[in-house]
Amino acid sequence: MLRTLSDQIGRLLPSIFVQDEKWRAMLGTAAYTARVFLCIGIALFLAFMFQLQSPMSAATTVLIVANPTVGAMVSKSVWRVIGTLLGAGISVGVMAAFMQSPVLYFAALSAFVGLACMVATFLRLFRAYAAVLVGYTIVIVAAPAFSNPEHIFLAAMGRLSAVTTGVVTTAFVFMLTSPRKPALVLGALGEVFRETVRHALSFYTAESQHTAPVDAQDHTAEQMERLESTASFRALPPPLYDSRSHLLARMAGLGPAIEYAAADDRDMQARVKRLRIGLSRLTGLIVTYHPYWLNLSLANGASSAVHREVATTLARILDLTEKPDWQDNPAPVSACIHDTLRKLEALEHQSPSPSVLASLDNTRDVLVQLDQALHDLTIQRPTRVLIPLRPYLEWPMALRNGARGMFIALLAGMMWYVLHWSSGPMLMLFVVSASSLLSTTPSAAKTSPMMAFGTALAIPSSMLCHVVGLPQIDGYPLLWLTLCLFLLPGVWLQFHPRYSIGAFGYAVFFTMMLAVNNPITYDDLTLTNNWLTMAVACVLLVLVFRVILPANHRLDAARLVSSLTRSVQRLALASPKREVMWVAWEGFQIQKISRMMMRFSFLTESVDRQGYTDAAFAALSLGRLVVRLRWNASHTLRDRQAHALLQEALEAFRLLHRAPLETADRLSHAAYRISTLPDSAPTALARDRAVSCLEQAAYIIRSAPGFFDRHGPLHLGPDMPGADAPVSAAVPRRSVMFG
Repeated sequence: MLRTLSDQIGRLLPSIFVQDEKWRAMLGTAAYTARVFLCIGIALFLAFMFQLQSPMSAATTVLIVANPTVGAMVSKSVWRVIGTLLGAGISVGVMAAFMQSPVLYFAALSAFVGLACMVATFLRLFRAYAAVLVGYTIVIVAAPAFSNPEHIFLAAMGRLSAVTTGVVTTAFVFMLTSPRKPALVLGALGEVFRETVRHALSFYTAESQHTAPVDAQDHTAEQMERLESTASFRALPPPLYDSRSHLLARMAGLGPAIEYAAADDRDMQARVKRLRIGLSRLTGLIVTYHPYWLNLSLANGASSAVHREVATTLARILDLTEKPDWQDNPAPVSACIHDTLRKLEALEHQSPSPSVLASLDNTRDVLVQLDQALHDLTIQRPTRVLIPLRPYLEWPMALRNGARGMFIALLAGMMWYVLHWSSGPMLMLFVVSASSLLSTTPSAAKTSPMMAFGTALAIPSSMLCHVVGLPQIDGYPLLWLTLCLFLLPGVWLQFHPRYSIGAFGYAVFFTMMLAVNNPITYDDLTLTNNWLTMAVACVLLVLVFRVILPANHRLDAARLVSSLTRSVQRLALASPKREVMWVAWEGFQIQKISRMMMRFSFLTESVDRQGYTDAAFAALSLGRLVVRLRWNASHTLRDRQAHALLQEALEAFRLLHRAPLETADRLSHAAYRISTLPDSAPTALARDRAVSCLEQAAYIIRSAPGFFDRHGPLHLGPDMPGADAPVSAAVPRRSVMFG
């Protein structure tokens, strides 16, 4: 009876009170909101006590700096102060240089704003806030002093004082009230390691059951010939796609978490580079499993024994990592991996066919990379890391954001100057701040309407606050409570993925529109003018970002595809003396792939998204094969004729972007010629390895010619014939003049 009554009550209550996960999320959001409101109260009180020129700037700083993670908040605060210092210095310099020429002043200011937006697009995490702050601190400092240029230095000092007050207050409150547990990040990395092993195990378990190895060896050549005649990607089972998407999203979130934990903990700071490399290796393992591997296994039933051996090893690794403290003693896991590597080496010397060697080489690479990732994630006293993981700089996107910031700043400045707009500083302040903040988002064009909508909602809220709330205030506590009441929606929804940018715009620009001074003076005409100015600014923001300088996500994705292809080309054509750090090269390409997948999520037209994603992952496998070929050419193939044929095959990659199928034909021809060369027992294995790599590389290229070709479907306009063709379709030859 009681259980039935409890079930009835549970059905009547909202899910947030019944589901533990939602309840914990709500408690976390409530705790964060309470800390933000406490920071606002203290920062605003100190700003009034210090009699700062713009006390609400301290509250605005709290809203921008606050973050649930202490390390993120510390990093954000430091870079905000740095950006404010740079912006104040530039503002004073520009005002001093162009005091008598407003047009030149606005031109110089817009150039600096555009440069700041471009740099903000390049920088990672909260380092981007330094560039953001440089952009709109110039306007914040200069706007009040435009009519009195001699006061520019005092305005800069006032702005810096308000920002410092907000930063110090937020850091003090959050460091006292927020739990700091770097061990949670290490635990999450260990769990991701296990999830990666589980993902690989599901693949190998399925592949080991395709064909019994008893008679598969006799039919391998026939299977490969049949597969090459229908060169196309088969789809992976849906659970593998779901697992891959989940893991990639989780790993993308762990990257910033490592950086933030390192900003708050000395031990994590010493290990941060190793942890980043380990996470990059795990990401590389996840993207290894794509339809190319599935096709290879279907064609190569004799490799089922290899898959069974690796599946057994991965299952044992999962058992060894069941204990909570397994990361403190990873030696048993490493020993298990090395035992399997020795077994695979023994299988390799049993004179298998090139197709079986392909599976052996690929699985050995996976196990070696898994062992190296284990070492990177668990080593306690890491040595100096010599592997540079450089960020990918997307120049087209950065130049576009820079042009937007420069254009909108110049347009707003000239509107202010030509129309003699009394609220011109407010117009400049919003458009520069919003464009700088939008430059840090994945798609400024897509998020600009949400930013404008959130700011537009702040206009009636600020009107209501001025008309109803502020006239009733007779002391600071009531002012603080009133601000918290109006800021509650913006602060609460900031970390909701769907409403975050709009909520952020609402909270930040609500505080900017409040004319709260000590004492508060009311000027209805000025306030109404400010509100109308913000409405015009919202329209101007969307107009510039969505109409005048819109984004072309299809073209951006096509550029990333071409960049991946050219990277494989450069890898194959590089000097033999040049050392290739595989983890650095692979991590760099994974950044491109993640951006490409993001661009696809923004597209509305029909595109072979899954095909392009799988082909991009196959391009990484192609790069791995190129590395193996380069190593074989330098270390194992001593025969001059075989070495020359291998170098000739690598030169065939010069045609990869123009004629990928011709590159594949040359690779197959080189594989055939090398396989017919006479050899001795010591060189037979090296020759078969080279043949295996060449055949695999040719198959990958034939499977996705539309990905590698510079005239592929993605490079065409959405209304052109063949623009929605799959990557597996052959690309017709096109003339430069006639198409």
